[in-house]
Amino acid sequence: MKNIIAVDFDGTLAVHKYPDIGDEVDGAIEACLNLQESCKLILYTMRSGETLDEAVEWCKQRRLKFWAVNEKQEQKNWTDSPKVYAHIYIDDAAFGCPLKNVPNERPVVDWSKVVKTILGESKE
Repeated sequence: MKNIIAVDFDGTLAVHKYPDIGDEVDGAIEACLNLQESCKLILYTMRSGETLDEAVEWCKQRRLKFWAVNEKQEQKNWTDSPKVYAHIYIDDAAFGCPLKNVPNERPVVDWSKVVKTILGESKE
């Protein structure tokens, strides 16, 4: 069974600029492209409506293929909860998620540490 990884957008894939879309977070796209080979990725974001559509298009332009966006269809068979089930949640607001500082911006996910942890190359 493939791991399911829920990935946030602002502060995780793109630098915080909501409602606009910021620059790519260093390493985020490359990491997700690698992860999507062996995992099921869910885009899990607070964005909705037009801002969600823009984020999804931004991801498509970078060849990111999400198994689901803000929901998991199969989950509706066993719960009415809106919380998306995943094995791993990558989110700049998640407790314990490794972050790095960006000059004049809020911290963002440190993808080099995330990938090492997920792939078991680090015990940090």
